[in-house]
Amino acid sequence: MNRRFVIRTAALAAVALLGSAALRAQTTAPGSAASGKVGVVDVRQAIVATAEGKQASAELQSQFAARQSELEGLNKQIADIRQRLSVGADKLSPDEGARLQRQGEVLTRQLQRKQDEYQEDVNAAQADVVDKIGRKMIDVLDRYSRENGFVIVFDSSAQNSPVLYKSTQIDVTQDIIRLYDQAYPIKAGSPAARPAAAKPATPPATKPATPPNH
Repeated sequence: MNRRFVIRTAALAAVALLGSAALRAQTTAPGSAASGKVGVVDVRQAIVATAEGKQASAELQSQFAARQSELEGLNKQIADIRQRLSVGADKLSPDEGARLQRQGEVLTRQLQRKQDEYQEDVNAAQADVVDKIGRKMIDVLDRYSRENGFVIVFDSSAQNSPVLYKSTQIDVTQDIIRLYDQAYPIKAGSPAARPAAAKPATPPATKPATPPNH
């Protein structure tokens, strides 16, 4: 299992929030829609790329590291039992084979339960971070839109986004990241302030290795 995290935006109603910001920008300049600018922002990328987002990712990784290791350990135990039942089936006594089969089934149920709990807790923690950063980012975007004459800004990362193509000339993602970091700087020496070895990635779900019937 990959031990890196990415903050997801599924919990944030980004389209609605961005729409509100765009509408506020539009209503402040009546009759300017024909000459106003249209922009696109990748909210998912922006949240992850901010210094605060990187810091939160590092903190979540540390927070859930022990539970990830526990899941990996359980999965390995199940895989080992599966291999023993498969490769050494003809060398096991009926009692030993039945014992391993029961042990594998117990561990598989335990792994599934712990994995479900883990995923729920990770999703909740990520949603809190996304909501915290996302709401502040909307304020940054609203101010940016007003100051630069945008009448609407679309979120290209939103589910069912209407954006099929975006030109780099109307992509304001990097501007929003830069302005967010200026508005909400993190303390020096924090995880995000130190160079990162690699871009975080979403940890894949652990798939239980169910022992075969003996």
